[in-house]
Amino acid sequence: MQATHLQMLIAGEWVDAADGETFVSADPSTGEVWATVPEATAEDVDRAVRAAHHAMTHGPWASMTPTERGRYVSLLGDLLAAASESLGRVETRDTGKLFKETRWQAQYIAEYFRFFGGAADKVSGETLPIDKPDLFAFTSREPVGVVAAVVPWNSQMFLSATKIAPALAAGNAIVLKASEHASAPLLEFGKLVAQAGIPAGVVNIVTGHGEPCGRALTSHPLVAKVAFTGGPESARHVIRNSAENFAQVSLELGGKSPFIVFDDADLDSAVNGSVAGIFAASGQSCVAGSRLYLHDAIADDFLARMTDAVAAIKVGDPQDDDTDMGPLCTAGQMEHIEAQVALALEQGATLVAGGHRVGDDASLFYAPTILDCPRQDLTIVDTELFGPVLSVQRFATEDEVVALANDTRHGLAAGIFTRDSARSLRMSRAVRAGIVWVNTYRVISPIAAFGGMQMSGYGREAGMQAMHDYTRPKTVWMNLSDEPLASPFVPR
Repeated sequence: MQATHLQMLIAGEWVDAADGETFVSADPSTGEVWATVPEATAEDVDRAVRAAHHAMTHGPWASMTPTERGRYVSLLGDLLAAASESLGRVETRDTGKLFKETRWQAQYIAEYFRFFGGAADKVSGETLPIDKPDLFAFTSREPVGVVAAVVPWNSQMFLSATKIAPALAAGNAIVLKASEHASAPLLEFGKLVAQAGIPAGVVNIVTGHGEPCGRALTSHPLVAKVAFTGGPESARHVIRNSAENFAQVSLELGGKSPFIVFDDADLDSAVNGSVAGIFAASGQSCVAGSRLYLHDAIADDFLARMTDAVAAIKVGDPQDDDTDMGPLCTAGQMEHIEAQVALALEQGATLVAGGHRVGDDASLFYAPTILDCPRQDLTIVDTELFGPVLSVQRFATEDEVVALANDTRHGLAAGIFTRDSARSLRMSRAVRAGIVWVNTYRVISPIAAFGGMQMSGYGREAGMQAMHDYTRPKTVWMNLSDEPLASPFVPR
């Protein structure tokens, strides 16, 4: 079967890389190479950034009212929802994520564009009660400029929407770098931009690796803000690159999220939440609840129920709606997971379930895995695996589990299961995480901010805070007096 040739979106045109170079994309569930993707050069990136800068400073986008821009952003959401079936198929083929999840996600992520479309004309400045006579001062909020958005392959529709939607609603233009591991879904999404009538150059999509594509984009002198989701090592490069252009930077870097179950919790609910939190998307989620802390009184019962639930998980074809868990996206993930599980067993962990590939040695399917860990200092407890591997520990007191939960370099999300409302409030305050879910897990909304702390990054996406983050204030001073200004060199 001949591979599909994909192109980048630059200045409203579908183009190849300047030098014609490409890389391939393979279906993780079969290993079949199904697409070729342009390997963007620094020249391609420069063209995309300059197109974005021109579009937001000289084109029709620059002269639109916020209400007009909002209509385009909302329409993009409507088109996204209508195309959810086809987008889901492409994303599943490119990433191995379940089709029932990619289809649903495309439908729901449309709400982000609708929300921010409606928010476009809801951001305003303020008048200032200034302390000087005959002077009037006020602020307005303006677009920050060209936004470089860099997203990973997992949850890319969501992670792109949280950047593109508020950035466009605020009047910016975008250069989006799709992941080199799975670029096709965002290139398909790019086709909707023209259908929505958004002017050429306002949204540009480039494909390539960190060098030179990512470096050229995040260090470009015309880039005013970098919104990055990915790993800590890549983030360090982004921060260094931003020293070249002094761009604002927001980072979402994944996590190692604690999932805490107290002895008074609804165990059926907590088991279901934990299964969804770690094994949905094959564990390839930045908010995966990969550290399970169980109260001593319910630990054995919980693990027995969890083991039964894991045994019922169907691993297989991600295009099949009966499948519960698909493959990992890359061979690198598989190698990392296998090495870390082996190390955990050497360090004293007990294998409760899984711990092996499903299929032959070339397979990217990995069994849902549970490791009973006797100590907090096992390497796997604070190492993000980005796969379906759960480490389990026990605790006796609230203070003990708070200390365990906070003994991490990460701080993106946390889950707390308890029927005690006072305890849930104490815990949500005590656990260091940007998102805390109580008696639920892995819930998102365009209304609620998303982001972490420590090595999980900084900055927030979604919510009205995002509209402020994609604008900057301008202060205007006005002299209301008819008297001429006094000379600063003539004594009074």
